[in-house]
Amino acid sequence: MDLLAFARGPALAFALAVFVIGTLWRLAHALTRPRLPDLSTPREGTPPAWRGALHGILRGMWPRREFRPSTRFVTLNGYVFHIGLALVFFGYAPHIAFVRRLTGLSWPALPDAVMYLAAAATLVALFMALFVRLADPVLRLISSADDWITWGVTLLPLITGMAVATQPSSALLASERVLYGGPLAIHLLSVELLLVWFPFGKLMHAFLFVFSRGATGVRFNHRGVQV
Repeated sequence: MDLLAFARGPALAFALAVFVIGTLWRLAHALTRPRLPDLSTPREGTPPAWRGALHGILRGMWPRREFRPSTRFVTLNGYVFHIGLALVFFGYAPHIAFVRRLTGLSWPALPDAVMYLAAAATLVALFMALFVRLADPVLRLISSADDWITWGVTLLPLITGMAVATQPSSALLASERVLYGGPLAIHLLSVELLLVWFPFGKLMHAFLFVFSRGATGVRFNHRGVQV
């Protein structure tokens, strides 16, 4: 078994199992933790709890006016990174073909030029996030090993993926044999490393932010707090 076969077979199966089981475990743990009931009377005219949760989730997407001047760059950089990463993963034709082989699901791909631009913007945003963390004394002080590992395992699939994408996606998909088997195996292994780390690090915020912001929105809504 060569490296590519290992990456496509046992390593992929292991990474997907850890990702799915670990993510479900974290979500179950968050949802089943004991909570003290709020016995206070809600403010008069308080909307339903679900509206408070939804408002809390959406309100957290953008900082309050008072904080915008100091957080505008970080906020915009975060949007560039997350949108760019989503475009690269869900819009690149070979990625869609990979998902189709695993699940049978498929959708139209975006043009390669859009993918290259999105990948470049995502990389720049990722390095800008690192620069901000290193340049800010407070952020640097509170950063843990989790922050640095999460940054690294997010960077690796982008770097290794760009190393593989040396030809148009149509040529890569039309080829009867795997082009650049070694680099492709390394790219797959880097993605699998990200999947394994996902449930145990801060990447889990991709799911948990909904619950944390929703819970905050419910509490504020119950007390009549305007946010």
